[in-house]
Amino acid sequence: MTVQAQLVRFALVGVVNTGTYYGCYLALLAVLPYIAAHIAAFALSMVGSFFLTSYVTYRTRPTWRKFLLFPLTNLANFTVTTAGVYLLVDVLHFGSRYAPLLAAAAAIPVTFAVSRTIMLRPDSGDRHGSRAEGLTAVSGRPSAPPDDAAAPPLAPAARPAGRDR
Repeated sequence: MTVQAQLVRFALVGVVNTGTYYGCYLALLAVLPYIAAHIAAFALSMVGSFFLTSYVTYRTRPTWRKFLLFPLTNLANFTVTTAGVYLLVDVLHFGSRYAPLLAAAAAIPVTFAVSRTIMLRPDSGDRHGSRAEGLTAVSGRPSAPPDDAAAPPLAPAARPAGRDR
């Protein structure tokens, strides 16, 4: 899969994740100050984002190692969006309902670069150094999983149709 295809998939996942985040943010904004609502909505949407990023963007299987590192990929996003929300609301006097959307747009290039680095890095037990741990780009079928006992998958691998155990 090319970097361009990954970027398109990343953008689509980002739209879904932003919608999830924003829906949570608006719901929480009714009972929390805007920064607290932002932080809580961000944390809730990050779990869904991890799985979408694994399966849709990079077509790699989720592992515990990646799950544990994924918040680091969002640290840049969190920093840019939180600073952006504060700047837009408190300094530039934008409405708190729309500030997160503008701040999220500014974080896209940074988040893509960091997430790509973590999600495509081979797991420590992968002796072959292969980055293709999930669906192969050519066949679309699951590739042989690497021997990575240190980073077990979070979800069972999908089996091709018609095969029995």
